[in-house]
Amino acid sequence: VRGYSRGSALSTAPPTPWLLATDNIPTMRKPVLASSILGGRITTSTFVLEQPRCSFTGLQDDTVIWLVVALPEAVANFSNNVKPGGLGREFQKFPHSTLAYMTLNTTILNYPCNKNSRDITVLRVGSETRCAKDESRPTCNGPLPGPGPYQVKFLALNGSEPVAQTNWSDPITLRKAQPSSSISLMDSRHSGSMIALTAILSILFAILLAGLVTMLLWGSDTRGVSSTFSKPEAVTVRRYNTHHVYDQTAARL
Repeated sequence: VRGYSRGSALSTAPPTPWLLATDNIPTMRKPVLASSILGGRITTSTFVLEQPRCSFTGLQDDTVIWLVVALPEAVANFSNNVKPGGLGREFQKFPHSTLAYMTLNTTILNYPCNKNSRDITVLRVGSETRCAKDESRPTCNGPLPGPGPYQVKFLALNGSEPVAQTNWSDPITLRKAQPSSSISLMDSRHSGSMIALTAILSILFAILLAGLVTMLLWGSDTRGVSSTFSKPEAVTVRRYNTHHVYDQTAARL
């Protein structure tokens, strides 16, 4: 009996550390940017990722894959259990009161392993503009508010339960818009030559235009002269004698 009591006492010891973890789910390779040959891979408000094809296997067909976009400081304490679009996950409040949001949700069926060589299997993050300020669309894939950097990962949810995820991507920094005041209208090293070239081209164009006008006027004058000195029509005059000029008797002889 004592042994049984001791065994019962031992069974009440604290659970092992892995039971305390709430995000202990399969983790796949991190997302990567699309190939550099793709135009507009990184802009001032968007970037393009490769789709996580064949990353999530063995999951139910109705599993939903979400893209998480976060500031680097939110990565360490990010919780997979916060509902997409819920408090702390709204795009419209990012990055002020919300340090991460979730967007681009789709079922696992849209990320198959099979890939046609002609398919462009990418995702553009930040491409939606209509819902950027619409608070009824907290999972909007709206334009990113600044150059970042940002980190992203894919999260698979079965209902509201996290079942798989990827590692966080490397930091992604967007392009910075150059202020208009800093754009030089003309390079000082080439300003003199550009002015000279412009002047020469203007003079040549003026000469060409003057020559064209002269040719048109000369052609018009030539046509006027030829019409003035046109060849007169030939006139034929028949010769005949009047009956009263000659003596009728002599004429008969």
